Amino acid sequence: MSAVTVPTDLTWDRVKRYSPPTRYLPIIATFALFVGLFAAGGVRYDGLADPQVLLSLLIDNAFLIVLAVGMTFVILTGGIDLSVGSVVALSTMIAAKTLEMGWSPYLSMTAVLLTGTFLGLLMGLLIHYFDIQPFIATLAGLFLARGITYLISVESISIKDPTFTELAFRTVNIGDYYIRWTAIIALLTVAVAAFVLARTRFGRTVYAIGGSESSAMLMGLRVAFTKVGVYVISGFCASLAGLLFSLYILSGNSLHAVGMELDAIAAVVIGGTLLTGGRGYVVGSLLGVLVLGIIKTLIAFDGTLSSYWIRIITGVLLLAFVVVQRFATRRQP
Repeated sequence: MSAVTVPTDLTWDRVKRYSPPTRYLPIIATFALFVGLFAAGGVRYDGLADPQVLLSLLIDNAFLIVLAVGMTFVILTGGIDLSVGSVVALSTMIAAKTLEMGWSPYLSMTAVLLTGTFLGLLMGLLIHYFDIQPFIATLAGLFLARGITYLISVESISIKDPTFTELAFRTVNIGDYYIRWTAIIALLTVAVAAFVLARTRFGRTVYAIGGSESSAMLMGLRVAFTKVGVYVISGFCASLAGLLFSLYILSGNSLHAVGMELDAIAAVVIGGTLLTGGRGYVVGSLLGVLVLGIIKTLIAFDGTLSSYWIRIITGVLLLAFVVVQRFATRRQP
């Protein structure tokens, strides 16, 4: 009995034509929320409406943007990756320690990226071939990566390498304003991820698995390759985010990025990606990160609110978006 295959002439444009007309509503809602918060802050606080504040949001959250990109791939398949925060910390420690040992900065970066990618591959293989729940497999990855950071060092290690320092402060001027290369790398990551999800067979398979893994298998799609692949992408993005974070803070520490995986998940959900998989866009995750960033900025400009309000507001937004998603999925097949 031959396997059912997808017609080769079924392009992504035709797929989108058959998609529900409300597919962009979550992104529009997140964008409207961001614009509303930014506008309200601009009216209330002097200086917040300056375009440099918007560029600074990208600079200060570049590592979280990259982390959210990898998390988007995983959640679109209906999975989860709890290890990414620990991989960020491990990446900063590997970078700082290898540079302290006299490694070339480019060799150090390569080691960081390979480590994160390997951990993602390991978890992907466990999840698919050993049928281990993503929550359990990535929770093990969380403890493993965090434990390795303590093995490397329990003390903070400063990064003083000239190449890293130059990269950390290198800027691109846009008229009277500036943006750093870390933010440009983050935006390029979003662009590449958006292209992969929208215009490649791999991206279409990611959505198909999130919609129904069994149906994807019946259609003859490369389910195993794709399921493992999304965790490889998540691991790579986590290690890249770790590099950007090390450039941002210029140190390695085993206590870095504690709970950052929750921020990434929150950004992805606020950006409109369904936790059950199958629906969402990486651009929405970018907007989700910017929403979290503007909340932090508003609290910083206010000066009278505790930083704990960031968590409270994030929790309220996350709950609201999950409830909206629930009603949306009930109304649409």
